[in-house]
Amino acid sequence: MVAITSFELYKLYILPPPKASTSSPVNVAYQIGNTCTIDTRARDCESGSHLAEECGGPATFIARGPSNGGDVCSSHLKFPPGEDRAYRFTAETCGIQSHVKQERLPEKNFIRADPSYLKTLGQFHSGWIFGGIAELVDNSRDAKATKMDIFVDMIKMKKSGKDVPMLSVIDDGQGMNHDEVVKMVSFGHKQPDIDDKDQIGRFGVGFKTGAMRLGKDVLVLTQTANSRSIAFLSQSLNEGKDNIEIPIVSYCRQGQCMEVDTNAQSETLAKNNLKAIKEFSPFNKYLIGEKAALFCGCPGTQIYIWNLDEWGLECCLEWHNGLKGGSSFHQGDIFIRSKRSRSRQGQINQKVPLDYSLRAYLEVIFLVPRMKICVQGTLVKSRPLANFLTNTVIATGDILGRPVELILGFSQLKWDQASCGIFLYWHGRLIEAYKRVGGMIHSADVGRGVIGVMDVTNLMDDQDGRVWVHNNKQGFQDCEAYACLEQWLAKKADEYWDNNFDSLTLDKDNCVYKPDCEWVQCDKCRKWRMLPPTFDSRGLTTQWFCYMAPFKGQCADAEQKVKPGIVTVSTKRSGYDCLLKDSHSINTEAGKDASGTDEKLVNSEDVVYPAFKRLRKVHFQATRMSNLPP
Repeated sequence: MVAITSFELYKLYILPPPKASTSSPVNVAYQIGNTCTIDTRARDCESGSHLAEECGGPATFIARGPSNGGDVCSSHLKFPPGEDRAYRFTAETCGIQSHVKQERLPEKNFIRADPSYLKTLGQFHSGWIFGGIAELVDNSRDAKATKMDIFVDMIKMKKSGKDVPMLSVIDDGQGMNHDEVVKMVSFGHKQPDIDDKDQIGRFGVGFKTGAMRLGKDVLVLTQTANSRSIAFLSQSLNEGKDNIEIPIVSYCRQGQCMEVDTNAQSETLAKNNLKAIKEFSPFNKYLIGEKAALFCGCPGTQIYIWNLDEWGLECCLEWHNGLKGGSSFHQGDIFIRSKRSRSRQGQINQKVPLDYSLRAYLEVIFLVPRMKICVQGTLVKSRPLANFLTNTVIATGDILGRPVELILGFSQLKWDQASCGIFLYWHGRLIEAYKRVGGMIHSADVGRGVIGVMDVTNLMDDQDGRVWVHNNKQGFQDCEAYACLEQWLAKKADEYWDNNFDSLTLDKDNCVYKPDCEWVQCDKCRKWRMLPPTFDSRGLTTQWFCYMAPFKGQCADAEQKVKPGIVTVSTKRSGYDCLLKDSHSINTEAGKDASGTDEKLVNSEDVVYPAFKRLRKVHFQATRMSNLPP
C-alpha cells in the first residue's frame, strides 16, 4: 500500500519497503505539478531507482533518503544537514514505466562557532569596561524594570575552594520565557519591527558582549508569571570544545510548583544541562533555589558573572560598600581599578569621575531617569543634567531637514573640575560625554564649565531602519549627519560662550551656586517636579512624594517642562544667601562677635567686584633680535 496525503500544492507519497527487508523503513516522495500514481510493485529501494506512471504530462518528484542510499525511517523524516541527501526524479514518458533520472540538489552550508569567539565578543568594550555593565542596564530598562541592584561580593568556587569576586545584576523587569532566553544567548537577531523611542536594544549582541567583557562565565536566572529559565554562557565549560555549548534549562508553572517544561526540552536534556551548570559554576541546587526565592513570586532577571577580568594580579574592578545611615561621602561604589580618564579631544582634566566611578556614570546615563538603581547597597541619586544648570538656554535648529534641540547652561561643579562639553543621548541613553566642540577643542579656558545636553535620536536613526551608532553604544559612526551635527554644535556653543561669558566677574568666595530651576523626583511615580525659585531644597526629606510640599499634587499630574526658546534665570544668581568675610570693611566695636574677631560679616550681594574681560587673540609684530637696542 502507498499512503498519499496533500498539503497545499504538494502531494506526499510514502513508499513501502522491499519485501526482502526485515525492518520497516520507508521512502518518502512528494510531487509538485500534475496528479500521478506511483507503481506499487516491488522495487529495488537499495539502488535508489523508482518507477512511476504519469498521466497528463511530465511531473517532478523529490525523494529523500539517508546518505548511504538506504531507506528513510517513517518516524524520522528530518535529517541533519550533513546526513541529508535529495534526489530529483523526472518521468520522461507517459504511460510507460521507466527508470527516472537522478539529480543531486545543492546542500546548505551551516557555520559553527568556535569557543574562542566568546573572547572576541568581549573586545567590543575593550576600551571601557563600564560599557559592559551599561549593556546589562539597558536590557533592564527595556524590560520595564523599576528597581535594579548592582553589587560585587565573594563566592566560593567548588573545585578550587577559593573565594572569588562575583558581579551580580538583579532587576524586577518582565523576565524572559524559554524562546526569549534562547534569543538572548544567540549570536545576533534582527532588529525590532516596531521603532520604539524608549527601546535601546537594536543589534542583538549587547548581553553577550557586555557579559564576556566583564568575566569568563555568566549565569542567567529569569522568571515570568508562568515560567523560569536558567542559561549558562561559559568560557570554562567550552574550553577545548569544537563548538559553543550553551546549557539552558526551562521550567513551567504547574500549580504552585515549577516543573521541567517538556515542550521546550526533554527531561533528559534538562537533566544533562543542569548537571553541566552545577559542575562548571559555583551554583548547586540549594544556591539556585536560594536565588530563585529572591523573585518572591514576581517576574525579574538575575545575572551572575564570575572569573572577572583582571588588572595585573588583581580584579579590574574594586568596590566599596556604603554605610547605612552615613553621609553622602560613605556611599557604596564600584570603581575601575586603574582610575584612568578616557581620551577626549581637547581635554586637560585627567580626573573625570564619570570615567572610573560606576555611581557617577549611572547618575547621568539616562536623559530622563526613572529606574531606581542601587550600587553596593546604596541608592544612586540620578540627576537629569539639563535640570541642574544655571543660565540655561534652549537652542533649536535644523540639520539635514530634521529638527534638533540643544540645552546649554553653566555648571559650577564642572567649572571647578575644569570640564566642559556636550552630552549626546540616543533613545534617552548616554552615548558620548564631555564632547568638546568649537573653541573648547583649542583652548582649555574657552567653554569652561559650559555643559550641553542633546538627544540625537531623530538625527541618527534613518527612515530605512539604519542607525549611525556603534554596536557598543559608546560613539557614533562617521557619517554626514554626525559631521553636520558637530558643525552645528560648535556654532551654538561658541555663541553661548560669547553672549554669556565674554565678561567674567570674579566669583564670590564660599558662595553656593543654585541652578535656574531646582527639581526633585518622586520616589513613587519617579516623575520630576520643579521647585519654586524661593524654596530651599535643603529642607527636603530623604524620601519625597508628590503630595508633599511644595508641590502638593498627585502622581498623575504631568511633568513640567521648560519651553524651547526661553532663557530661565534664577532670582538670585548666587543661589542661597551666603555670608562672606569682608576684609575691606571698617572694624567697629559693634561688628565684633562674641569670639572677639574684628571681621564683619556682610551679605555677598552687597560686595562689588571688578569685572574681567576674556582675552582674545591679538596679533603681534615680530621684531628681530638684531633690531633691538643694545
